Amino acid sequence: MLPQQLSLFSPAIDKPYNFPFPSTRYQGSKRAHIDWIWQSICELSFISVLDVFGGTGVVSHLFKNAGKQVTYNDHLRFNWTIGRALIENKEIQLTSDEVDLLLNFKDGVVYPDFIERTFHDVYFTDEENRWLDRMVYQIDHLLTDLYKQAIARFALFQACISKRPYNLFHRANLYMRTAEIERSFGNKTTWDTDFETLFRRFAAEANDAIFDNGRDNQALQLDAFDTPTGYDLVYLDPPYLNQRGVGVDYHGFYHFLEGLCDYEHWHSRIDYHSKHRRLRPQPSVWNQPQQIESAFEQLIARHAESILVISYRDNGIPSKDALLTLLRRYKRQVVEATQPKKYVLSNQQSHELLLIAD
Repeated sequence: MLPQQLSLFSPAIDKPYNFPFPSTRYQGSKRAHIDWIWQSICELSFISVLDVFGGTGVVSHLFKNAGKQVTYNDHLRFNWTIGRALIENKEIQLTSDEVDLLLNFKDGVVYPDFIERTFHDVYFTDEENRWLDRMVYQIDHLLTDLYKQAIARFALFQACISKRPYNLFHRANLYMRTAEIERSFGNKTTWDTDFETLFRRFAAEANDAIFDNGRDNQALQLDAFDTPTGYDLVYLDPPYLNQRGVGVDYHGFYHFLEGLCDYEHWHSRIDYHSKHRRLRPQPSVWNQPQQIESAFEQLIARHAESILVISYRDNGIPSKDALLTLLRRYKRQVVEATQPKKYVLSNQQSHELLLIAD
Protein backbone atom coordinates (compact mmCIF):
# COMPACT_ATOMS: atom_id res chain seq x y z
CA MET A 1 0.00 0.00 0.00
CA LEU A 2 1.12 3.55 -0.69
CA PRO A 3 1.50 5.68 2.44
CA GLN A 4 -1.37 8.15 2.88
CA GLN A 5 0.96 11.12 2.73
CA LEU A 6 3.85 9.94 0.59
CA SER A 7 6.30 12.79 0.11
CA LEU A 8 8.50 12.35 -2.90
CA PHE A 9 10.75 15.19 -1.82
CA SER A 10 11.23 14.35 1.86
CA PRO A 11 14.72 14.41 3.44
CA ALA A 12 17.00 11.55 2.40
CA ILE A 13 16.26 8.30 4.18
CA ASP A 14 19.12 5.94 5.01
CA LYS A 15 20.54 4.60 1.78
CA PRO A 16 21.13 0.85 1.58
CA TYR A 17 24.42 1.01 -0.30
CA ASN A 18 26.75 -1.20 1.70
CA PHE A 19 27.97 -2.76 -1.55
CA PRO A 20 28.59 -0.17 -4.28
CA PHE A 21 27.57 -0.82 -7.84
CA PRO A 22 30.46 -0.77 -10.34
CA SER A 23 31.05 2.33 -12.44
CA THR A 24 28.97 2.15 -15.58
CA ARG A 25 28.72 4.10 -18.82
CA TYR A 26 25.66 2.50 -20.38
CA GLN A 27 23.03 4.59 -22.15
CA GLY A 28 19.92 4.87 -20.00
CA SER A 29 21.56 3.68 -16.78
CA LYS A 30 19.73 4.80 -13.65
CA ARG A 31 22.93 5.01 -11.62
CA ALA A 32 22.60 8.81 -11.28
CA HIS A 33 19.02 8.45 -10.05
CA ILE A 34 19.14 5.67 -7.47
CA ASP A 35 19.09 8.05 -4.47
CA TRP A 36 15.96 9.68 -5.83
CA ILE A 37 14.34 6.35 -6.74
CA TRP A 38 15.03 4.95 -3.28
CA GLN A 39 13.68 8.03 -1.49
CA SER A 40 10.53 7.73 -3.60
CA ILE A 41 9.78 4.07 -2.81
CA CYS A 42 11.49 3.24 0.49
CA GLU A 43 8.27 3.72 2.50
CA LEU A 44 6.43 1.14 0.42
CA SER A 45 5.80 -2.26 1.97
CA PHE A 46 7.34 -4.97 -0.22
CA ILE A 47 9.76 -7.88 -0.04
CA SER A 48 9.79 -9.50 -3.48
CA VAL A 49 10.55 -7.36 -6.53
CA LEU A 50 10.74 -7.99 -10.27
CA ASP A 51 12.92 -5.73 -12.43
CA VAL A 52 11.42 -6.38 -15.89
CA PHE A 53 13.92 -4.38 -17.98
CA GLY A 54 16.97 -4.95 -15.79
CA GLY A 55 19.58 -3.38 -18.09
CA THR A 56 22.82 -2.60 -16.25
CA GLY A 57 21.38 -4.05 -13.04
CA VAL A 58 21.88 -0.89 -10.99
CA VAL A 59 18.25 -0.74 -9.73
CA SER A 60 18.15 -4.48 -9.02
CA HIS A 61 21.41 -4.05 -7.10
CA LEU A 62 19.80 -1.24 -5.09
CA PHE A 63 16.91 -3.55 -4.18
CA LYS A 64 19.34 -6.32 -3.28
CA ASN A 65 21.25 -3.90 -1.02
CA ALA A 66 17.93 -3.09 0.64
CA GLY A 67 17.42 -6.76 1.54
CA LYS A 68 14.69 -7.46 -1.01
CA GLN A 69 14.20 -10.74 -2.86
CA VAL A 70 15.12 -9.68 -6.38
CA THR A 71 14.30 -11.16 -9.76
CA TYR A 72 16.28 -9.44 -12.49
CA ASN A 73 15.17 -9.84 -16.12
CA ASP A 74 16.46 -8.66 -19.48
CA HIS A 75 16.00 -10.16 -22.94
CA LEU A 76 19.54 -9.25 -24.05
CA ARG A 77 22.06 -11.96 -23.25
CA PHE A 78 24.87 -9.62 -22.25
CA ASN A 79 22.62 -7.83 -19.78
CA TRP A 80 21.39 -11.14 -18.36
CA THR A 81 25.05 -12.07 -17.88
CA ILE A 82 25.49 -8.92 -15.76
CA GLY A 83 22.40 -9.87 -13.74
CA ARG A 84 23.79 -13.35 -13.14
CA ALA A 85 27.17 -11.95 -12.02
CA LEU A 86 25.92 -9.20 -9.69
CA ILE A 87 22.33 -10.02 -8.68
CA GLU A 88 21.86 -13.79 -8.67
CA ASN A 89 25.41 -14.51 -7.53
CA LYS A 90 25.71 -14.57 -3.74
CA GLU A 91 29.39 -15.07 -3.00
CA ILE A 92 31.44 -16.32 -5.95
CA GLN A 93 34.25 -13.96 -6.93
CA LEU A 94 36.98 -13.96 -9.54
CA THR A 95 40.29 -14.40 -7.69
CA SER A 96 43.47 -12.54 -8.61
CA ASP A 97 45.04 -15.86 -9.60
CA GLU A 98 42.14 -16.53 -11.97
CA VAL A 99 42.47 -13.06 -13.48
CA ASP A 100 46.20 -13.74 -14.01
CA LEU A 101 45.34 -17.08 -15.59
CA LEU A 102 42.91 -15.47 -18.03
CA LEU A 103 45.44 -12.83 -19.03
CA ASN A 104 48.24 -15.32 -19.62
CA PHE A 105 47.96 -16.13 -23.30
CA LYS A 106 49.90 -19.29 -24.14
CA ASP A 107 52.24 -19.89 -27.04
CA GLY A 108 51.16 -22.83 -29.14
CA VAL A 109 47.44 -22.36 -28.52
CA VAL A 110 45.47 -21.81 -31.72
CA TYR A 111 43.26 -18.90 -30.70
CA PRO A 112 40.24 -17.90 -32.82
CA ASP A 113 40.45 -14.69 -34.84
CA PHE A 114 36.86 -13.88 -35.72
CA ILE A 115 36.88 -10.37 -34.21
CA GLU A 116 40.24 -9.54 -35.78
CA ARG A 117 39.03 -10.66 -39.22
CA THR A 118 35.54 -9.16 -39.03
CA PHE A 119 35.98 -5.84 -37.23
CA HIS A 120 39.20 -4.47 -38.73
CA ASP A 121 39.26 -0.67 -38.35
CA VAL A 122 35.72 -0.55 -36.97
CA TYR A 123 35.81 -0.26 -33.15
CA PHE A 124 39.26 -1.27 -31.93
CA THR A 125 42.78 -1.58 -33.27
CA ASP A 126 43.98 -4.86 -34.77
CA GLU A 127 45.99 -5.57 -31.62
CA GLU A 128 42.97 -4.93 -29.44
CA ASN A 129 40.77 -7.13 -31.62
CA ARG A 130 43.33 -9.92 -31.32
CA TRP A 131 43.29 -9.51 -27.52
CA LEU A 132 39.48 -9.75 -27.46
CA ASP A 133 39.48 -12.96 -29.51
CA ARG A 134 41.91 -14.52 -27.09
CA MET A 135 40.13 -13.33 -23.96
CA VAL A 136 36.79 -14.77 -25.09
CA TYR A 137 38.56 -18.10 -25.68
CA GLN A 138 40.20 -17.96 -22.25
CA ILE A 139 36.93 -17.26 -20.43
CA ASP A 140 35.18 -20.10 -22.24
CA HIS A 141 37.96 -22.65 -21.76
CA LEU A 142 39.66 -21.81 -18.46
CA LEU A 143 36.68 -21.03 -16.22
CA THR A 144 34.11 -23.73 -15.43
CA ASP A 145 32.02 -21.90 -12.83
CA LEU A 146 29.15 -20.03 -14.51
CA TYR A 147 29.30 -17.14 -12.06
CA LYS A 148 33.05 -16.70 -12.57
CA GLN A 149 32.45 -16.69 -16.32
CA ALA A 150 29.74 -14.05 -15.87
CA ILE A 151 32.05 -11.84 -13.78
CA ALA A 152 34.81 -12.13 -16.36
CA ARG A 153 32.41 -11.25 -19.18
CA PHE A 154 31.11 -8.29 -17.18
CA ALA A 155 34.68 -6.99 -16.82
CA LEU A 156 35.17 -7.54 -20.55
CA PHE A 157 32.00 -5.59 -21.40
CA GLN A 158 33.05 -2.72 -19.17
CA ALA A 159 36.51 -2.60 -20.71
CA CYS A 160 35.07 -2.52 -24.22
CA ILE A 161 32.61 0.26 -23.38
CA SER A 162 35.35 2.35 -21.74
CA LYS A 163 37.38 2.43 -24.94
CA ARG A 164 34.48 3.54 -27.16
CA PRO A 165 33.63 7.14 -28.11
CA TYR A 166 30.17 7.86 -26.70
CA ASN A 167 30.40 4.41 -25.01
CA LEU A 168 28.40 2.94 -27.90
CA PHE A 169 28.78 0.66 -30.91
CA HIS A 170 26.41 2.63 -33.10
CA ARG A 171 28.90 3.49 -35.85
CA ALA A 172 32.37 2.65 -37.13
CA ASN A 173 34.31 5.53 -35.59
CA LEU A 174 37.66 4.19 -34.44
CA TYR A 175 39.24 7.28 -36.02
CA MET A 176 37.70 9.40 -33.24
CA ARG A 177 39.99 7.60 -30.81
CA THR A 178 43.14 7.50 -32.88
CA ALA A 179 43.18 10.82 -34.78
CA GLU A 180 45.73 13.36 -33.58
CA ILE A 181 43.32 16.24 -32.99
CA GLU A 182 42.14 18.38 -30.10
CA ARG A 183 38.98 17.00 -28.48
CA SER A 184 36.25 18.57 -26.38
CA PHE A 185 34.65 15.24 -25.46
CA GLY A 186 35.54 11.75 -24.31
CA ASN A 187 38.38 10.50 -22.16
CA LYS A 188 41.47 9.96 -24.31
CA THR A 189 43.40 8.60 -21.34
CA THR A 190 40.89 5.80 -20.84
CA TRP A 191 40.66 5.13 -24.57
CA ASP A 192 44.41 4.63 -24.64
CA THR A 193 44.51 2.43 -21.54
CA ASP A 194 45.28 -1.16 -22.48
CA PHE A 195 42.61 -3.82 -22.20
CA GLU A 196 44.47 -5.80 -19.54
CA THR A 197 44.54 -2.85 -17.14
CA LEU A 198 40.86 -2.12 -17.69
CA PHE A 199 39.90 -5.77 -17.30
CA ARG A 200 41.68 -6.01 -13.95
CA ARG A 201 40.00 -2.80 -12.77
CA PHE A 202 36.48 -3.90 -13.64
CA ALA A 203 36.93 -7.44 -12.32
CA ALA A 204 37.87 -5.89 -8.97
CA GLU A 205 34.84 -3.57 -9.08
CA ALA A 206 32.57 -6.54 -9.79
CA ASN A 207 34.02 -8.49 -6.86
CA ASP A 208 33.32 -5.55 -4.54
CA ALA A 209 29.67 -5.51 -5.68
CA ILE A 210 28.99 -9.20 -4.96
CA PHE A 211 27.29 -10.10 -1.67
CA ASP A 212 24.69 -12.35 -0.06
CA ASN A 213 21.65 -10.45 1.18
CA GLY A 214 20.16 -13.55 2.76
CA ARG A 215 17.63 -14.13 -0.01
CA ASP A 216 17.49 -16.25 -3.14
CA ASN A 217 17.74 -13.80 -6.02
CA GLN A 218 17.69 -14.78 -9.67
CA ALA A 219 18.47 -13.47 -13.15
CA LEU A 220 16.17 -14.29 -16.08
CA GLN A 221 16.44 -13.77 -19.83
CA LEU A 222 12.83 -13.49 -20.94
CA ASP A 223 10.70 -11.26 -23.12
CA ALA A 224 9.03 -8.68 -20.89
CA PHE A 225 5.60 -10.14 -21.66
CA ASP A 226 6.70 -13.59 -20.48
CA THR A 227 7.97 -12.50 -17.07
CA PRO A 228 6.51 -14.30 -14.05
CA THR A 229 3.84 -12.65 -11.90
CA GLY A 230 3.03 -12.53 -8.20
CA TYR A 231 5.68 -10.10 -6.92
CA ASP A 232 5.04 -7.48 -4.26
CA LEU A 233 6.54 -4.79 -6.50
CA VAL A 234 7.30 -4.68 -10.22
CA TYR A 235 9.72 -2.10 -11.58
CA LEU A 236 9.39 -1.12 -15.26
CA ASP A 237 12.07 0.86 -17.09
CA PRO A 238 11.39 0.15 -20.77
CA PRO A 239 13.31 1.67 -23.70
CA TYR A 240 12.42 5.31 -24.17
CA LEU A 241 10.57 6.48 -27.29
CA ASN A 242 10.81 10.24 -27.85
CA GLN A 243 8.16 12.59 -29.21
CA ARG A 244 9.49 12.17 -32.76
CA GLY A 245 8.99 8.42 -32.53
CA VAL A 246 12.71 7.63 -32.26
CA GLY A 247 13.48 4.96 -29.70
CA VAL A 248 16.53 3.87 -27.74
CA ASP A 249 17.78 0.75 -29.49
CA TYR A 250 19.87 -1.10 -26.91
CA HIS A 251 20.26 -4.07 -29.25
CA GLY A 252 21.75 -1.72 -31.84
CA PHE A 253 23.87 0.28 -29.40
CA TYR A 254 25.44 -2.77 -27.73
CA HIS A 255 25.32 -5.45 -30.44
CA PHE A 256 29.08 -6.02 -30.09
CA LEU A 257 28.65 -7.06 -26.44
CA GLU A 258 25.80 -9.34 -27.44
CA GLY A 259 28.12 -10.93 -29.98
CA LEU A 260 30.79 -11.49 -27.34
CA CYS A 261 28.23 -13.60 -25.44
CA ASP A 262 27.46 -15.72 -28.49
CA TYR A 263 30.89 -15.96 -30.06
CA GLU A 264 30.28 -19.33 -31.69
CA HIS A 265 27.24 -18.10 -33.64
CA TRP A 266 28.20 -14.44 -33.99
CA HIS A 267 29.15 -14.82 -37.66
CA SER A 268 25.64 -15.99 -38.60
CA ARG A 269 23.89 -13.10 -36.84
CA ILE A 270 25.75 -10.15 -38.40
CA ASP A 271 24.28 -7.80 -40.96
CA TYR A 272 27.29 -7.68 -43.29
CA HIS A 273 25.74 -4.84 -45.29
CA SER A 274 26.22 -2.49 -42.34
CA LYS A 275 29.56 -0.67 -42.15
CA HIS A 276 29.82 -1.28 -38.43
CA ARG A 277 28.94 -4.99 -38.59
CA ARG A 278 25.89 -4.76 -36.35
CA LEU A 279 23.71 -7.75 -35.59
CA ARG A 280 20.62 -8.03 -37.74
CA PRO A 281 17.98 -5.73 -36.17
CA GLN A 282 15.30 -7.18 -33.92
CA PRO A 283 11.83 -5.59 -34.22
CA SER A 284 10.46 -4.34 -30.91
CA VAL A 285 7.08 -2.92 -29.93
CA TRP A 286 8.98 -0.59 -27.58
CA ASN A 287 10.33 1.26 -30.64
CA GLN A 288 6.97 1.51 -32.45
CA PRO A 289 4.87 4.65 -31.80
CA GLN A 290 1.68 2.85 -32.90
CA GLN A 291 2.26 -0.13 -30.60
CA ILE A 292 4.04 1.12 -27.50
CA GLU A 293 0.98 2.31 -25.59
CA SER A 294 -0.74 -1.06 -25.97
CA ALA A 295 2.54 -2.71 -24.92
CA PHE A 296 2.53 -0.65 -21.73
CA GLU A 297 -1.06 -1.63 -21.05
CA GLN A 298 -0.37 -5.30 -21.66
CA LEU A 299 2.50 -5.23 -19.17
CA ILE A 300 0.55 -3.19 -16.62
CA ALA A 301 -2.36 -5.62 -16.85
CA ARG A 302 -0.03 -8.60 -16.49
CA HIS A 303 1.34 -7.26 -13.19
CA ALA A 304 -1.78 -5.44 -12.01
CA GLU A 305 -1.77 -7.29 -8.67
CA SER A 306 1.65 -5.83 -7.78
CA ILE A 307 2.75 -2.36 -6.78
CA LEU A 308 3.92 -0.85 -10.07
CA VAL A 309 6.85 1.55 -10.37
CA ILE A 310 7.49 2.95 -13.85
CA SER A 311 10.58 4.91 -14.86
CA TYR A 312 10.23 6.92 -18.05
CA ARG A 313 10.71 10.48 -19.32
CA ASP A 314 8.06 13.14 -19.28
CA ASN A 315 8.37 14.06 -22.99
CA GLY A 316 8.05 10.66 -24.61
CA ILE A 317 5.53 8.36 -26.24
CA PRO A 318 3.30 7.53 -24.44
CA SER A 319 2.93 10.89 -22.73
CA LYS A 320 2.86 11.20 -18.97
CA ASP A 321 -0.90 11.76 -19.09
CA ALA A 322 -1.39 8.63 -21.20
CA LEU A 323 0.62 6.56 -18.72
CA LEU A 324 -1.34 7.98 -15.80
CA THR A 325 -4.59 7.10 -17.55
CA LEU A 326 -3.38 3.53 -18.12
CA LEU A 327 -2.30 3.08 -14.53
CA ARG A 328 -5.56 4.46 -13.12
CA ARG A 329 -7.43 1.93 -15.24
CA TYR A 330 -5.87 -0.84 -13.15
CA LYS A 331 -4.70 0.76 -9.90
CA ARG A 332 -6.38 2.75 -7.14
CA GLN A 333 -3.60 5.19 -6.26
CA VAL A 334 -0.94 6.78 -8.45
CA VAL A 335 1.73 9.27 -7.39
CA GLU A 336 4.39 10.83 -9.59
CA ALA A 337 7.76 12.51 -9.33
CA THR A 338 10.07 14.17 -11.84
CA GLN A 339 13.74 15.03 -11.85
CA PRO A 340 15.61 17.16 -14.43
CA LYS A 341 18.08 15.34 -16.66
CA LYS A 342 20.21 16.39 -19.66
CA TYR A 343 21.07 13.39 -21.79
CA VAL A 344 24.26 12.77 -23.75
CA LEU A 345 23.75 13.11 -27.54
CA SER A 346 20.55 15.07 -26.93
CA ASN A 347 19.99 18.82 -27.11
CA GLN A 348 16.68 18.64 -25.27
CA GLN A 349 16.11 19.04 -21.56
CA SER A 350 13.72 16.43 -20.24
CA HIS A 351 12.75 15.09 -16.86
CA GLU A 352 13.07 11.64 -15.39
CA LEU A 353 9.58 10.49 -14.53
CA LEU A 354 8.69 8.04 -11.76
CA LEU A 355 5.12 6.76 -11.49
CA ILE A 356 4.18 4.68 -8.43
CA ALA A 357 0.85 2.88 -8.44
CA ASP A 358 -0.95 0.58 -6.01
